[in-house]
Amino acid sequence: MRCVQCGVLRDKVLDSRSSKDGTSIRRRRECLQCGYRYTTYEQIERTELRVIKKDGSREAMNRVKLMSGLVKACEKRPVSMERLERAVEEILGELHKDHVSEVPSNLIGMKVMDKLHQIDPVAYVRYASVYRQYEDVNEFIKEIQSLSRRATRDHLQRRLFKD
Repeated sequence: MRCVQCGVLRDKVLDSRSSKDGTSIRRRRECLQCGYRYTTYEQIERTELRVIKKDGSREAMNRVKLMSGLVKACEKRPVSMERLERAVEEILGELHKDHVSEVPSNLIGMKVMDKLHQIDPVAYVRYASVYRQYEDVNEFIKEIQSLSRRATRDHLQRRLFKD
């Protein structure tokens, strides 16, 4: 690191600590030329994700857009903004884990639906209705019935593992 006081590239690390969330390292350094002490932060550099739209065009992944879709689906539902923020982070983390730089929009939509299914069933149905472009009531009914079958199955599974 270049000293901010004298510009020399020689320094020594006095102390290193991980941040609270574990995403960066704080290093306390001392310049070997002038003795000036300063702090640097080191963190993982992620590649920018690009979204491949249905029409084949590509655009930068927009975290705000992802969050607004979740907020709209959860409007007037008992879901906290903190939970939605965490869901966005989890989705982005899953996408980055795959080590790809371009992601099809339908994959993002499926990950959002999975998260909403875990968070709130009503928000899930709302999002699914827009994402899957339901055109009649019967499609809604089928989705709700499949949701209730899953809920019953999950409830029975939980009872097996109690005790």
